[in-house]
Amino acid sequence: MKILTSLQDAELRATLTRGGVAVIRTDTLYGLVASASDPKAVQKVYDLKDRNEHKACIVLIADLSQLLPGTHMDKAHSALMDKYWPGPVTIIMPVVDTQNLDYLTRGNGSLAYRLPDSSDLRELIRRTGPLIAPSANPEGAEPARSVGDAAAYFGEAVDAYVDSGEVKNATASRIITVNESGEEQILR
Repeated sequence: MKILTSLQDAELRATLTRGGVAVIRTDTLYGLVASASDPKAVQKVYDLKDRNEHKACIVLIADLSQLLPGTHMDKAHSALMDKYWPGPVTIIMPVVDTQNLDYLTRGNGSLAYRLPDSSDLRELIRRTGPLIAPSANPEGAEPARSVGDAAAYFGEAVDAYVDSGEVKNATASRIITVNESGEEQILR
């Protein structure tokens, strides 16, 4: 089992860009991350988590240029981004052409994005491209608060772990969207 200590480790970047899966600390919890542009890596995360196949994952981005093609951002979404990003708030946006992104949207017609507050994490994402980042736990289990917890769940099935200490506050990101009236709606 490969345990690293830095999000800037070249081995971590190489693992993620070649389709591997890693456990890293996001700006909220430890996440099971993989390249959002690699359908096989995304599926590996779903298989490892035993995740509901119809439940889309959060996509972490380093900046707005990393929104995936087909994502529809209007003034209301832009206002939410200005208000909450960078930070632990996930914003759901519609995807107009889901055909090429169905492996991510999972039939929901939208994607959930977060621009993390951690400059170290944003730098990793700048170098790897957008990453899916569901919490590091099997579906229904408690989120991992440490690399040890995550390793107990996934062991050698994960290509790399980055140890960033124990999570003291296990609060997941807030999830918001824009409702039909164009107003902010909190979902979680």
